[in-house]
Parts: sequence; structure tokens; C-alpha cells
Amino acid sequence: MVIMIKRTAYIKIWHDLAIDKDMIFLVGPRQAGKTTLTQIISDSFKNHLYFNWDIAEHRTNFLQNPSFFEALERKDSSIPLIVLDEIHKYKDWKNYLKGIYDQHHDKYRFLISGSGRLDIYQQGGDSLAGRYFLFHLWPFTISELGGKNREIGHFLNDPLQTTTEHTEELKEIWAGLSELSGFPEPYLAGRKTTYRRWSNIYSKQLIREDIRDLTGVKSIMDMETLYLLLPSKVGSSVSVPSLARDLKVAYNSVQNWLSIFERFFLTFSIAPWTRKIARAIQKERKVYLWDIPRIKEPAARFENMVAVELYRAVTAWNDIGHGTFSLHFIKNKEQQEVDFLIANEGEPLVLIEAKLSDTKPSPVLKKFQSVLKKPAVQLVEKSEGYRMIPNGDQYILVAPAYQWLSDLP
Repeated sequence: MVIMIKRTAYIKIWHDLAIDKDMIFLVGPRQAGKTTLTQIISDSFKNHLYFNWDIAEHRTNFLQNPSFFEALERKDSSIPLIVLDEIHKYKDWKNYLKGIYDQHHDKYRFLISGSGRLDIYQQGGDSLAGRYFLFHLWPFTISELGGKNREIGHFLNDPLQTTTEHTEELKEIWAGLSELSGFPEPYLAGRKTTYRRWSNIYSKQLIREDIRDLTGVKSIMDMETLYLLLPSKVGSSVSVPSLARDLKVAYNSVQNWLSIFERFFLTFSIAPWTRKIARAIQKERKVYLWDIPRIKEPAARFENMVAVELYRAVTAWNDIGHGTFSLHFIKNKEQQEVDFLIANEGEPLVLIEAKLSDTKPSPVLKKFQSVLKKPAVQLVEKSEGYRMIPNGDQYILVAPAYQWLSDLP
């Protein structure tokens, strides 16, 4: 098992964004490796300083002197990098960042990291618009661990490209992600017992500490119960009224808690695609977990793994500025459904279906492909090679998930 994995793809995003902005936001789930990434980036600067709001000594220094970084002892005359980790836990963080940027952006570079969504603002306070670029760091995915560094232009021109290279290595990575999650600590440990201990603590700490302290939610036990219910809901549209009845709480409470889960990166959700889809559903969403092994049902876990890979891809492409990508699913009122659709600039790019072992293209996938006239992929977990199957004037690629997903830019 690899002991240390440098997050090369994310470092490249940082360097690209830092060309044009002196303040960069780095966001993502707790324990996804943000601190390690900031340390790697800091090491490329002769002068750098790391601040973490969760460290009492750092917090005390900050409160006594908000411009504490000006006392940095420098090694040369180059511009320093100031890392501010979890600064969003400071009540007036937006105004603070606006102030130090406006005063110091020509003398320092700032890297702001946090696990509470820095890209979702509450009402009030001065806007930071135009002062920063933002990018996301996610847990390990197969495209990062076993990827081939494919250019996005090649993918956009032909989403159906794939190879059969490194099959055994990719299978091993895929199995590890399925059993241990992509979070660095349990994945790199390579042991199920380590994963179980880590997972049992992870969500409890996040809900009972970060979420409670930053949101003021009082019904923490009910919120925790909702999170424990979600693994059984993966693979189908989430019904908020049904969850509210199960928990015997108000509809608005469930809606708010689901939103908070996304804000703190316990989950992510995707919306339905409706353009050119007759009798498409409009409001339901599908919810997925970042802690994948919590999902026990094999088909649902497989779909969640595919969702994580696709969500990583579209957010990375957006962060780097390749387009305005989004991830959706297709579902009509007859309950016919395709698991995923990637769109760019409001236009469909490729349809994706996830099947455990069925290598025969789904009739529903064929139907919606004929409507949208776009390439389609059916990803299979238990398969070796790939096939290209015609569907009218389009083609459906049926391929092992670990192969096609590892090719994603």
C-alpha cells in the first residue's frame, strides 16, 4: 500500500488559479487532506506561515493581533504565502478576509482552507466577489490514484474513449475505495478495522462539533439519525416528506439538515435533467455520501462510487475554468430513469448508467439516448473488457467502471 500520495492534480489546479489571483479558497470534506495539501503548497514558498483556527495558540494570537502574519520572519525578499485554515469559524471571517486582501494582496498570497462551505455565504456582510478563486479537494478517486492524465479536450471530443490498460492495478484500487472509502487515513491504512473505527468517529464528530457549533442546530440526535438513514436511500430520489414522517419532525427541519450535510460535505446531491424529457420529474433530488462503505446494498454502493467519480470530475473542470459543467439524473413520471447525465453550458454531454453486472444496454438508457442524441455509457462493476453497441445513429459504450472512470480528466 502506498504510504504517501501527493495530490498532483490538485497542486496543478492551485498553480493555475494562483497565476491570476492572490487569494485562493480551498474547500472540501473534513479529513480529505486539505492540511497536507496546504503544507505541500507552502513548501514551494521560501516564506510561508500556517494558521489554524482550531489551534488555541493560533487563535489567541489572531484575536490579539489580526495582522499577526506581518511579523513573519522571512528568509528572502520573495512574496510570502499565508495559509489560514478553518478561518470560517471566526464569526466575522468574511469582513476580515476582505480587509486583509484589500490591504495586503500585493505583498502576500493567501490560501484559505476549510471544511465548512466557504463558497456558500449567509446574508449580510461585505461580499468577497472578485477577490478570490476557489477549488475543491475531494477524497481519493480512481481517476486520481490510477488515472492516465487524459486531457479534457480529448474527453469532450469523444466521451466514449477507453482502454484496457493496468486492469489488475485498477481493480485493486477500486476494491480499496469500495471497502475503505477514499479518505486518506483509512484508505492508506489498508485495513477494514481502521476504516470502521474512523467512520464511527467521523460523522459523530462532524455533526456534534462543527455542525452544532457553526449552525446552532439543537436537534443534534435527530439530525444524526437522519444521516444514518441516508445510506438506505442512495440510488433513489429522496423524499423529504417521507423522511420527516420517519423521524417525526417537521418537513423544514429535514430540508434544512440535508442542506447542512451538503454544506459540511457529508453528502452531495444532484438534480433531475428536464430539457427534452417528456413528463420529467422536476423537484426530487438524489443524495450521495462521501463515506461510501456506509452503504451496504451492493448496487447502491456501486452507483454511489460512480457518482463520486463524476462529481469530482465536473467540480474540477469548473474550478479550472474549462466550462460550466453539471451532474444530473434523468427520471420521468413513469419511473423510467438513467442514473447520470453530464452537461456543459446547459447542454447534455454524455449519459451514464451504472449496473453491477448487466452488460446488455438498459432499454431506458437507449430510449433517452435516442431522445437527446448524445453518447451514452453503461458502467459495469463485474466485467473485464468493453463493447461498443450501436443505437440508431449513436453508440453506447459498455465498459468496466474502473476503466472508464480512471480515464476521466
